[in-house]
Parts: sequence; C-alpha cells; structure tokens
Amino acid sequence: MHTRSLRRAPLALALLCAFAGATLSACKPADDGAPKAVAPPASAPAAAGVGIDLAGIDKSVQPGDDFYAYANGNWQKATEIPADRASTGVFYTVFEKAEKRLADLVQSLRKQNPAAGTDARRIADYYAAWMDEAGIETRGLEPLQPTLDKVEAIADGKALSAYLGAGLRADVDPINATNYYTEHLFGLFVAAGLDAPDKNTGYLLQGGLGMPDREYYLSADKDMAANRAAYQAYIAALLKQAGSADADKQAKAVFDLEMKIANAQASVVDTQDIHKANNPWPLAEFGKRAPGIDWPAFFDAAQLSGQQTLIAWQPDAIKRLSALVASAPLQTWKDYLRFHALNRSAALLPKAYADLRFGFYGTQLSGTTAQRDRWKRALAATDGALGDAIGQLYVKQYFPASSKARVEAMVSNILAAFRDGVDQLAWMSPETRRLAKQKAETMKVGVGYPDRWRDYSALEVKANDPLGNTQRAELAEYRHQLAKLGKAPDRGEWWMTPQTVNAVNLPLQNAMNFPAAILEAPFFDAGADDAANYGAIGAVIGHEISHGFDNLGAEFDAQGRLHNWWTPEDAAHFKAAAERLVKQYDAYEALPGLHINGRQTLGENIADVSGLQAAFVAYHKSLDGKPAPVIDGLSGDERFFLAFAQAWRSKARDAALRSQVVGNEHAPGQWRALTVRNIDAWYDTFKVTEGQKLYLKPDERVKIW
Repeated sequence: MHTRSLRRAPLALALLCAFAGATLSACKPADDGAPKAVAPPASAPAAAGVGIDLAGIDKSVQPGDDFYAYANGNWQKATEIPADRASTGVFYTVFEKAEKRLADLVQSLRKQNPAAGTDARRIADYYAAWMDEAGIETRGLEPLQPTLDKVEAIADGKALSAYLGAGLRADVDPINATNYYTEHLFGLFVAAGLDAPDKNTGYLLQGGLGMPDREYYLSADKDMAANRAAYQAYIAALLKQAGSADADKQAKAVFDLEMKIANAQASVVDTQDIHKANNPWPLAEFGKRAPGIDWPAFFDAAQLSGQQTLIAWQPDAIKRLSALVASAPLQTWKDYLRFHALNRSAALLPKAYADLRFGFYGTQLSGTTAQRDRWKRALAATDGALGDAIGQLYVKQYFPASSKARVEAMVSNILAAFRDGVDQLAWMSPETRRLAKQKAETMKVGVGYPDRWRDYSALEVKANDPLGNTQRAELAEYRHQLAKLGKAPDRGEWWMTPQTVNAVNLPLQNAMNFPAAILEAPFFDAGADDAANYGAIGAVIGHEISHGFDNLGAEFDAQGRLHNWWTPEDAAHFKAAAERLVKQYDAYEALPGLHINGRQTLGENIADVSGLQAAFVAYHKSLDGKPAPVIDGLSGDERFFLAFAQAWRSKARDAALRSQVVGNEHAPGQWRALTVRNIDAWYDTFKVTEGQKLYLKPDERVKIW
C-alpha cells in the first residue's frame, strides 16, 4: 500500500506502517530511506496451541474501559522502544522472521559466487554494493555528479521542464497502496482506467515535498514549527556539505519554495476522494489546463509523449504546481533540485551525508537515536529492487503448500460469511444486495505468491556502484510500468512480493493479495487454536475483503470499473453509518490536542469493523455447531477478540505517532483495537455494561456490512 521508491515495498507493512507505526520504505521518508522493523515484544511468547500472549494481558483494566490496555497493558509497560526504532510492536515477530530468512538467502547466494547475468548474481552484487562503505567514502560525490551537472546545466524553463519530466518515476499508488507521497514534483501510477477498466492508463499525482506531508508545512502546531526550523537547517547543512558557498541563503529559498508547493497541494482527505480524482486530460491540453510547465518537453523527457490521455488525480494542485515552475526563479528551482538530488541519495553517499539525513528524518521526525545496522538497510534495498527474484527463492524454501491451502480455506469461509452478512442487511435493496454479493463472489484471491514473476534481465547491477544500481532499478521499474500503458490490465497482477509482511485489496482488479510472509505466527499459526487464527489473520483477511466495500471500494463494481451500483436510498444509509464512524474516531485523542481524523481514516476503519464482524461469523461457522473449548480459562470468543487486540499492539515515539495521525490513512494501532466496541458479541463476551468508557448503545454501534 505505501511505496516510496519502487512499486512494491520491501518487507513492507502497509497495514503495519499504519498500525504498528513501523516506519518502512513504504511509508513517508524514514531516517535513511530504508525499511524499519518493529521490535520484539518484551513479554513472554504465546503459549503453544493458544495463540494468545497471556502474560501481556493486564487484568487490572476493565475490558469495557480500555480493551487495548486490557489485552496489551503488561506488554505496554514492559516494552522499550529500541534506539533505532520510531516504534515497536508485536508485528516484529513476523517481520523479523522474514528479514532473517532473506538474510540467509542473500548470504548464501554471495557464498555461491553465481554466474554473471543471473538473478542470483544481481542479488549478490546489489547487496555487496550497498555494504561497500569504504568504496562509498572513496568515491565521494562522484556517483551523483552526473545528476548535479544536469541540474547546473538547466538554462531556461524548457530545460527545467525536461529535467522534471526525466525525473518522473512510478513511485505513487493512490488506489492499492494509498501511497500519495513522492519527493519528485509529480509521480506516475499505471493501472486500469477508472471508466475504462479494459485498458491501462497513467495517473499523474502531486509531489515535491521533502517532509512527509503538507501539514508539516502548514500546521500551526509548535512541534510542526520546530520541524520546519530543523528542516531548513538540514537543507543548509546538506548543501554546505556538498560545497555550496551560500548554503544558508539557498536553504531559505528552497524551503520557501516548498512552502509554496505545500500550499499548492491537495489535502489527504481530498486526495482520497475518487470522484475528485477522475479527470482524464488529453496530453495536448495540459498546456491550456495547467500553464507554466513546458508540457511537450516534460512528456517527451518522461517518455509519455505517445500517450493520448493521462488522469490528473489532483487537477487543481497540478495547475498550481505547474504555475510555480514558471513563477519561481530559475535559480531557486536549481537549488531545490540540487538539494533533492542530495537528499534522495544521501544514504549511499559518504557517511557525513547519511548522518545528516538520519539526524533529520530519523531523530527529528521519528525520535530515533541510532540507525539500523547497515546489513539490514542493504537487505531491504536489495529486496526493494529485486523483490520477485528473491521472492521465488523465498516461497520455495519457506512457504509450504499446507499453509497455502489452509489460508485459502479461511479466505473462502470469510468471503462466505461476508456474503451471508449482506443477505441480513435489512436496509439494503435487493438489487444493491445482488450486486454486492456478485462482487464478493468474483473477487480474485491470491495467497502466497503470484502466478508470474518479474523479469530482471535488463537491469544492470554492479558490485561497485550502489547509487547507480538504485537509480537504474528505479528507472527499470518506471519502464516496466510504462510498458503497461494502453494494454489490457493483468487481472492476476500482484502488487506485493511474497516476502512482504502485508496484505492488500486491489479495487481496479477486484482482487486481493495475501503474501506468504504475513501467513506466519502470530498472525497465522498452524498449531494454534482456530479462535486465535480467526481473530488475527482472519481479521486481516476480513479487512481486505471489506476494503472492496469501504468508502472507496464501494465505488467500484465487480469488473473494477468506477461505477455507482447503489440505489440512492442505500447510498444514503451507507454514508450515514460512515459518518457515525467518522465521529467515533474524531473523538480519539492520540496526543494532547491532536485528534485522529475520522474522515482521513474512514476507509480503514470501515474495513476494520466489517472485517472483524465477518471473521467472527466465519470463526463460529468453523466450529460446525460444536462448542469452542475453554483454554487457559479463556472461552473461544475471548481468545478471538484478544487475538485481534494483540495484533494491533504498538508503542510509538511521539514524533512518529504525530506523523501517522497527520498524514496516514490508518488510525494508530491502539485505537484500531477499539473496533470491538461496534461488535455486539464483544459486549456479551466481556460483560461490558453501560457506564463503561467504551460502551455504545446498540443503536450507536456502527454496522455497515
């Protein structure tokens, strides 16, 4: 779901970027651009066969007052966030397992000395280049000099437009990954057309900021003001390190330009509105609709001049950004581009540059005080560039057919529960109900790994050129996406690698992906009780199914077409229920004075509520009429809900928590665990009564699907 540099994020947790505060490469800028993991829980591991961390429960808390604290309170008290982490959470047990396996795979390839031209060789050389710290120090700025020379050579608006076009990359995904961020002035997404799902088209999105979101520039919050001051100082320090004689003056001009870019951008909430995004613009009309950029020069350099149409996702922002290209002084743009070239490359430049970057993105924005080990950053970068090549090795060694079959059965059960739930919606008209069930019945579910693998034979990887490898990998990804334009979409296309700890719903394909790496304990444990599995991975499966019917997914029909298939009355009921959920989350205060944005997080919250309900129903059907066993004094329903709440355990530094609340479409994990207050069965299970803090009257509980 959140990819920064390449289409598919390595070891990423888009659910988890969102729920455990795991600052991965799929999220906003991290301390060094590399994925982050979450640290291991401090409490004892789950008992075999139970699937619940019994030691993590705090029985001094009433479930009806704070269910998250009840399920995780002892874990929360005992857990310390490691120095190199912005956050920590139970998901580390899954992430760490995948990371260790990848490390073993890559290290074994290096020892084998694979033949030149093979994927194995590319993997080994990419990793070795990243690890060559001495070579990186020796080369200094030399690997980046061609880029810096191109910036210096920009002489007029046409050349500036061409440079911006040449830098366009496929580094955004507003539909699947809900990743709206790119450091380039614009980002490209390639997928089926909203109105014409039989053909791939290009989507152009806003970008251009060095900090994670426009709110970092516009918010009056004192912590955001401190971030702005630190960012301007960082710009100056990086330019000074690269030899700029007037770095302070340049930094102020660059920062002022980014303030104008932030003011030009659309908000996250507006960006999420698919109807505001559906703006097909003929390429020939970009100059008229968004004057300022020399669009023919831009599109020619971006290799898009042969396209008839692009979809302008944020049309007003694109107009304003284009106008800025013409109105801001050329020298300011050159200083801006020089800084961003340094900023994007800092992790692969000498240590002085990498340390400056970490000081801002790691310490200032995330609160971390130590960088991750180099080998972990190298591994993540290699996985990001050659994910499918590594994925083939991963599934052969670590994903048994038995796990695939069992998870596929769970998916089938939860889909059936969802369809049954649709039948019980008294408010829904027969026609809308028929179309909803048709969509659920035709969802394509991918479990474990894709049917087809990426071909990396055209990607040149050198063992002594880490920055060049990164640039070539990004360009190869861009060309791969360009090659899809105008062609029929691949309905079986995967948007994640098997070793990604995540899951995703794909509205344009009416499909879902459940990669192999997330199908591990504590999400899925073949030896654990079904209650725990349905509460953990079952709720994730239900969540992704429900994304097909959230405030975004419900706009797409069974064919993946943007199409209103609702009656006006049904749509009104859906929106009214959604509004109640918005208000429920608006009331949660993550930090003093900082509330969760219920509208910004609405899609994820709808999926949580609906997915948890479907998983609960499916769990009970799996019992086949038999009573659930009592294990360690816990009933089946208690284990189900506890597994759900423990799957969301997380502990984040204030800076990281602020970043998530401001710019992410997911609520932090502590509040996602409170989804239970909308499920009737939770009240009976934990004897929750009126007067307790989480209690909602039956007619106030949000039931959408």
